[in-house]
Amino acid sequence: MSTRPRVAIAHDYLTQRGGAERVVLSMARAYPEARIYTTLYDPRTTYPEFRDHDVVTSVIDRLPPFRRDHRAALPVLGAAAGSLRVDADVVLVSSSGWAHGFQHTGKSLVYCYSPARWLYQTETYLGGPATRSWRGMGLLALRPALRRWDSRAAHRCDRYLAVSRIVRDRIAETYDIDATVVPAPHGMDPEAPRAEVPELVDWADDGYLLVVSRLLPYKNVGNVVEAVRGTSHRLVVVGAGPGRDALLARRPDNVRLVSGLSDDQVRWVYAHSRLLVAPSHEDYGLTPLEAAAFGVPSLTLGAGGYLDTVRVGVTGLFAAGKEPRDLREGITAALEHPFEADAVRAHAAEFDERRFHERLYAEVDALLEGRE
Repeated sequence: MSTRPRVAIAHDYLTQRGGAERVVLSMARAYPEARIYTTLYDPRTTYPEFRDHDVVTSVIDRLPPFRRDHRAALPVLGAAAGSLRVDADVVLVSSSGWAHGFQHTGKSLVYCYSPARWLYQTETYLGGPATRSWRGMGLLALRPALRRWDSRAAHRCDRYLAVSRIVRDRIAETYDIDATVVPAPHGMDPEAPRAEVPELVDWADDGYLLVVSRLLPYKNVGNVVEAVRGTSHRLVVVGAGPGRDALLARRPDNVRLVSGLSDDQVRWVYAHSRLLVAPSHEDYGLTPLEAAAFGVPSLTLGAGGYLDTVRVGVTGLFAAGKEPRDLREGITAALEHPFEADAVRAHAAEFDERRFHERLYAEVDALLEGRE
């Protein structure tokens, strides 16, 4: 009889391509026999590798409108999360809002990207006052009940890991729970195959500025567009989201937007860039590590998760702020800075998947053995 613990993985929803979903795939590579539980799953809009795993969904996954836009499911996501029952010795909970509320039979180890932004940083999440939109007004109405649900869910879990120091501090402030910082892996292999992006081939030789981001208000992608307007800089934006149409409508000729790229194409885009620009307040700051794997430096804000993932003067610089003028000045300074590609790549290697798996195995063993 096998003595290996039965491990399962829980994630909020698998309907998009982002850093959290890449972490779930890394967890699945660490525990290839683990079943993955989630509220919503759309194979068309998340990473294709999830098709190789046994994915269990909640009852609301039967409703296509919710798979197309998980935000529309907000009033029922708490109930959907509570209806999922995970049968395993240990469940690795990948969460920034819902998966920590799944029911489980064994121990739970939460890997937290942040306590829910939409509950505790509502205006930042929405990009302005909640009262100016019907979605924001609905969130305000639901927030008291959702905060109670969220707190109960958090305190039913056995142990918390935080993706960064700022998230560790936020977990302590929000839940009064001590968390251990375990940095996420960047998961970017510069030696893996690359595939051209046809829309960008004519820019490849000279390189370009790069933004890789979901197109949401708090990501400040529009500020980067304004920063390069009227300049000679070429900017590539890789991303999708509610802000896509508005960005397309106002972009100048020196800005191109691409979405739905394969991993091979993403690697190609990184490899031909000169500088990554990351202008949002992030809980971790994954994209500077992805860029660094290709020896590409970054310009970021000097806050949040970037304090953990960027080494100032070695792998990137911090902009003075998020406004277009600040970003324009930061871009000029970063392009003139004498970064060494080998040092940039060496920094990225400190956040590779092997190290993440080692930490994960150790945390699971400690949880099962009852060690702190």
